[in-house]
Amino acid sequence: MSASIGFGFVAACAVLSALFVVRVKNLVHAALWLGVTLIATAGLYAMLDASFLAGVQVLLYVGGVSVLMIFGVMITRKHDGLVVEAESTSGPRGVFAAVGLFAVLATSIVMTPELDGAVAVETVTARHLGRSLLVDHVLAFEVVSLLLLIAIIGAVVLARRRDHGVERKELPAPRREEVSS
Repeated sequence: MSASIGFGFVAACAVLSALFVVRVKNLVHAALWLGVTLIATAGLYAMLDASFLAGVQVLLYVGGVSVLMIFGVMITRKHDGLVVEAESTSGPRGVFAAVGLFAVLATSIVMTPELDGAVAVETVTARHLGRSLLVDHVLAFEVVSLLLLIAIIGAVVLARRRDHGVERKELPAPRREEVSS
C-alpha cells in the first residue's frame, strides 16, 4: 500500500514538473524543470526494480541532456539579461494535440491484452539489453545515432547563425609586412 502511495507521489511529481516544462516562460527554468522530470522518471524506474534503466536515466538524460539543453539555450539565444523568454502562441493547439495523444495511448493500453498482469515477466539484464540493442535492433540503434548527429549539426548551425538586426563588425585584414631579403 505504501509503495503505491510513493509511486503515485513520484508519478505526480513527474507529471507536475512536465507541465512546468511546457508552461514556464523562462527557457532556463524550463530546462531545469526538465531535469526534475527526468529525475522523477528515474525514481519511477527504480521503484519498478529497473535499476539499470534508472542509472542510465540519471547519467545520460539528467546529467547529459539537461546540461546540454541549458548550454544550448545560453549559446544560441540572444538575451539582454539573465531571463530568456519562451516564444509560444500555440497553447490551444498544444492542448488539443496532448489530449489526442493521451486518448490514443490510453486506448492502446486498454486494448492490449498482454497487460492484464497474467503474463510472466522475464528478467532483463544489462547483457540482454546490450545484445538487443547491438544485434537484434542494430538498425534502430544506428538511426537514433544518426538523429543525434543531425541534432548536433543543427545546434552548431543555430549557434553560428547571425542574429537578426545585429551588425557584425568585420575584423581588419592582417597587414603583410614586406620582408626584405
